Amino acid sequence: MCFKPRHPTVTPQCPYAGPPESSDPMHSKHTLISQLKHLGIDHGGTLLVHISYKALGEIEGRGDTVIDAFCEYMQDGLLVFPGHTWEQVGESNPVMDALHTPTCVGALTELFREREGVFRSLHPTHSLCALGTGAADFVAGDEHINSPCGKGGCYYKLWERDAQILLVGVNFNRSTYIHGIEEWDGAEGSISKKKTDMYVITVEGQRLYTPQYRHASPLGSETFCKLEAQAQSLGILSLGRLGDATTRLVRAKALRAMVAEQLKADPRYLLRY
Repeated sequence: MCFKPRHPTVTPQCPYAGPPESSDPMHSKHTLISQLKHLGIDHGGTLLVHISYKALGEIEGRGDTVIDAFCEYMQDGLLVFPGHTWEQVGESNPVMDALHTPTCVGALTELFREREGVFRSLHPTHSLCALGTGAADFVAGDEHINSPCGKGGCYYKLWERDAQILLVGVNFNRSTYIHGIEEWDGAEGSISKKKTDMYVITVEGQRLYTPQYRHASPLGSETFCKLEAQAQSLGILSLGRLGDATTRLVRAKALRAMVAEQLKADPRYLLRY
């Protein structure tokens, strides 16, 4: 198999600037791999990447160099990028074509999706793309998940694997995994009660019925940033740098445990700034 709308609100600034910016005018594959090693990423584990290409600064060879660096560094593990299509797939356009529908979450995710050997899960709005050890098994079954990050799907498998989650040039507000924690651990108002009919076309051309209960929080993910202070104080969030961008690195199980505790005390915790 291959293969939350942004709200026009003013969000609070996260209080972390990260390490000093690099003095290098341009970054190469070699320097990026060196930085990945310095971040403490397990090259034989599972890594989910959310990344802003613009935040990286000048890259020799542009976006392909960035993907090359990640692929080379994670060649003994499983590398995962989002293949999301929630922006263009919905009630008015209910079909996601796993082979042809582009991602809606940045140029680098699309470059990764098109790489040889990458498998894309068959979720209509929140697919993940994977390359490496066990990639086909990792993406299998997402067509049976009826919410963005439901139990048993790819996002849940990140928790099962205790994946590392790397945010490059973006903060927790862009961590879709936290939406998964909302679903699994009782957050109020995160998922619509209305079913939306959707379909996925597989690489082989088969049309699958994949109905969805979609994200419903009025603030989307724009409150997730407030979790960073606690994550850093508990030592589960580490800051670093890739290119010119500030990075945030966290383990899936530790992050879920922290957020689940907040939601147990207050299921509406993520519904306000």
